[in-house]
Amino acid sequence: MTSTAAPTPTADQIADRILALPEVTVVVADEASGAPPASWGWRFFHVGDDRRRPFATLGEHDMPGFDDDSQLDRPGVYRLNIDLGRTEFERRFGYPPARFPDHRPSLDATVLDEILPHPVYGTHGWACVLNPGAASLTETDRLLAHAHERARQRHRRTLDRRH
Repeated sequence: MTSTAAPTPTADQIADRILALPEVTVVVADEASGAPPASWGWRFFHVGDDRRRPFATLGEHDMPGFDDDSQLDRPGVYRLNIDLGRTEFERRFGYPPARFPDHRPSLDATVLDEILPHPVYGTHGWACVLNPGAASLTETDRLLAHAHERARQRHRRTLDRRH
């Protein structure tokens, strides 16, 4: 029996999906950006010219000593991180971000294709998914659209304050 499931998208294909959303820009951490070397290669997705707060990030390697719970240094593994905000985080996981430390011990941050609270930024309302695929891609797209819309609203408020 052969599987008819679509192959799991690569990190570049996920990045292309995000960049297809309106007004999205990406910053890739590198030496020129002033980012610390541990984050080089990570992609930070923003709306418009706002570079202070990404709505999604995409990484293909650990940041040793800071963010290595997902074991991203395994071959072919990447993690998409999504800023859900408090309300959507609680809707998705059943508890507010502030309660994430209570749930952290039961989290397996290495599992693929499952939407989880972010192992470092869960308390800030962030979720993550390693190698989104058949089990999580539809919901991942919905959460990205949600985070993108929140970022667009933030960006519009910032522009309104400038004028």
